[in-house]
Amino acid sequence: MPATYDKMGIHFLYPENWTLDEEDAVKGCKSVSVNSPAGAFWSIALHPRKIDPRELVVTALDAMKQVYDEAEAEEASETVAGHELAGFDLNFYCLDLTNTALIRGFRTEHASCVILCQAEDREYQAVEPVFRAITASLLQNSK
Repeated sequence: MPATYDKMGIHFLYPENWTLDEEDAVKGCKSVSVNSPAGAFWSIALHPRKIDPRELVVTALDAMKQVYDEAEAEEASETVAGHELAGFDLNFYCLDLTNTALIRGFRTEHASCVILCQAEDREYQAVEPVFRAITASLLQNSK
């Protein structure tokens, strides 16, 4: 049975064996993450609605490239539960392992949001459907 997150005006389901990290939310930032047992993670950050989601994904991409200077990024877009998500797919090395990250931005009636999913490539194929399911559960409950 999946676990449920229902705070900050958002609601999503995630695997019950994943760990919820609300540390940033406790500090006053509107963000939350869930982490797989092997280290993959899915996170969402909420920002004022007036901020363009495209600006948020570009800022997130820039931050990732500062940490992983050889990161390769490709623009990406998709429609999930009637919401248009745009952003980037990234590939990079971390601790000599290849990693994949997805950055997606979108706007709801109440906020502009950015989702970041990341996994080491050996785990990515297993968790990519989980990332998509978490995002779908979030967007099915968003306006």
